[in-house]
Amino acid sequence: MQAWRVHDNGEPGKVMRLEETEPPVPGEGRILLKVRAATINFPDALLCRGQYQVRPPLPFTPGVEICGETEDGRRVIANPELPYGGFAEYAVADAVLPAPDALDDAEAAALHIGYQTGWFGLHRRARLEAGETLLVHAAAGGVGSAAVQLGKAAGARVIGVAGGAGKAAVARGLGCDVVIDRHTEDVVAAVKEATGGRGADVVYDPVGGTAYAQSAKAVAFEGRILVVGFAGGTIPSPALNHALVKNYSIVGLHWGLYNTKNPELVRHCHEQLTDLAARGAIKPLVSERVPLAGAADAVQRVADGATTGRVAVVPGLENGAAA
Repeated sequence: MQAWRVHDNGEPGKVMRLEETEPPVPGEGRILLKVRAATINFPDALLCRGQYQVRPPLPFTPGVEICGETEDGRRVIANPELPYGGFAEYAVADAVLPAPDALDDAEAAALHIGYQTGWFGLHRRARLEAGETLLVHAAAGGVGSAAVQLGKAAGARVIGVAGGAGKAAVARGLGCDVVIDRHTEDVVAAVKEATGGRGADVVYDPVGGTAYAQSAKAVAFEGRILVVGFAGGTIPSPALNHALVKNYSIVGLHWGLYNTKNPELVRHCHEQLTDLAARGAIKPLVSERVPLAGAADAVQRVADGATTGRVAVVPGLENGAAA
């Protein structure tokens, strides 16, 4: 089979190599999956760089989120078990969930990490309520776009922050009630203006750095700042006295822990997401579908922040297959 492999850590576009290799042999309790589509996540870039919290042995195949097909023909979604990731024709997983009928392969793959993170963050951790104001950083990205759609589905008023006119237009198309272009606007002032000075009840922050500093200034009394990731590259050091004086909560979310701590809740979340997709309340934004041969370039563009929504790698695309 063909698979992208990383032999040395570095930038994805330089260290990912497309190779011919033997299909993986699943161990006990593992499942071999034919990859129908793999969506690119920021952790794929971090894995290539050797900067992710999980460091698989070299060489490895990145790709942490797929829609695949079992040997008996079932269409499923999964997080592949490294070192046999999803940027290949076959991958290995230790657990699968049924792919929603309402979504195509690329959309089904994109439903998993970003939407599970959004659902757990907004509903389990921040307890978002209908009528509250939700502020989403990087609203046009893969993680942010999921949070926007889930926030709207929950009845929240959503303010999206995006960088540049193009991404702002994408955020608007996703359903944001207010869109702030961080390149041309003062984010904190714009949030205060949009909320009558009150601020946002829930802030969804997958960026860190400057975005977190803005979050602390823009959060409302008894608001909740959801710390989801640090795509901006800088891990902030919160001033806890500020949280005390202003009466807001800083809430962390590591979605992957639920797979071991409470896997039943992950399955329940998937059922909720499948229902929302069937009703048309959510639909993953897949901005681009590339063939397997284009994976390294696509991962690099995601790492550089040059994409919107999710980019999907589709092994069958070279042969004209749909995704």
